[in-house]
Amino acid sequence: MTFISSLRPGHPDFLDLPWDQPLEKWVGLCPRLEDLPVGLSRHPVVFVSYPEGLYALKELPEQLAEKEYNLLRQIEEKHLPVVQPVGQVILAKRSVLITRYLDHSLPYRSLFLRQSLKGYRNSLLDAIASLLVQLHLAGVYWGDCSLSNALFRRDAGALQAYLVDAETSEIHETLSDSLRSYELDVMEENISGSLADLAAMGALPEDYPIFETGAYIRERYEHLWKEINREEIVRKEETYRIQERIRALNTLGFSVDEVVLQPASDGERLRMRAQVTDRSFHKEMLHALTGLEAEEQQARKMMNEIQELRAHLVNQNNRSTPVSVAAYKWLNETYQTVLDTIKSKQMQADPLELYCQVLEHKWYLSEQAAQDVGHQKALEDYLTHILPSSTELSPPLENEKD
Repeated sequence: MTFISSLRPGHPDFLDLPWDQPLEKWVGLCPRLEDLPVGLSRHPVVFVSYPEGLYALKELPEQLAEKEYNLLRQIEEKHLPVVQPVGQVILAKRSVLITRYLDHSLPYRSLFLRQSLKGYRNSLLDAIASLLVQLHLAGVYWGDCSLSNALFRRDAGALQAYLVDAETSEIHETLSDSLRSYELDVMEENISGSLADLAAMGALPEDYPIFETGAYIRERYEHLWKEINREEIVRKEETYRIQERIRALNTLGFSVDEVVLQPASDGERLRMRAQVTDRSFHKEMLHALTGLEAEEQQARKMMNEIQELRAHLVNQNNRSTPVSVAAYKWLNETYQTVLDTIKSKQMQADPLELYCQVLEHKWYLSEQAAQDVGHQKALEDYLTHILPSSTELSPPLENEKD
């Protein structure tokens, strides 16, 4: 059997899999196989489990597998939300693309079939719009935006969408307005189809706006796109507005690469346009300070805590305190304390998301008590009164990949 393996380091070698058989015949032959639901797919897909994690294997013609693998790597290098490409196995008449399944992720069907996740449905729509904006800003044309081709991670009570299928994707220097519009047309059609399938299963209320939902996502996309790309006119004495604009984009989570300033026609004012990169401003800042790999909204909440702690230390010690010092103290004395308790309960949930939910509960208890109740009391109350009545943080009952 012809067998060529091209794999990135840090993952299994996959040599113990039954490569002499097509993927669709692996049932009963492969003890590592995980029986997980698979969405509509043009190609066979299986999931295999190793100590390093769960992996998705998709069987494709060799050229298609190589193309998608290279596209996924390029998208990853642009720091965009995408599943991690692991490698490619080339066989006699076929090829298999291997990706790392996204830890703590949810397929869209879970958000509609599991009652405990009902509150995330609107966040799902915003997450799709945000993902499209991020891709388009980086010159990535998805080509087949759909609910099946994305996975979702909880992000401080909201969701972050990840691209999992790049078969039809393209990468350009920039995307034309016509190509972006066509992408949105495809999205609307695919979203309506996915929701119609859910309605046929009885998973949606009878009055659910199936055919209006894609238009809503498009509207959210257009609003975010315009906000990011709008041009402002500032007077020369109003240069402070440059920093205001940067901070506003940072609040949305976007990192600003540069600000372009050009004289306006009257010569007394400036045209200002900020050029953004990826939506990971707080995520990258938190990682640089603590090493934690959080989603953007999770990182924003934690960075707010670090900045609050820094202000407290400045007042307490009556001297300047670097943010790195506050981050070290927060990580070891606050975050790690909560995390140790979570581990002692042997929870399988994403600890970063649970930490953010504890923060939210802390805010609620502090509002009631009219004083800061502290992390430990908030955690104990959350574990005692909130978590037992909710399955929201339990591992997903199903996974799927298109």
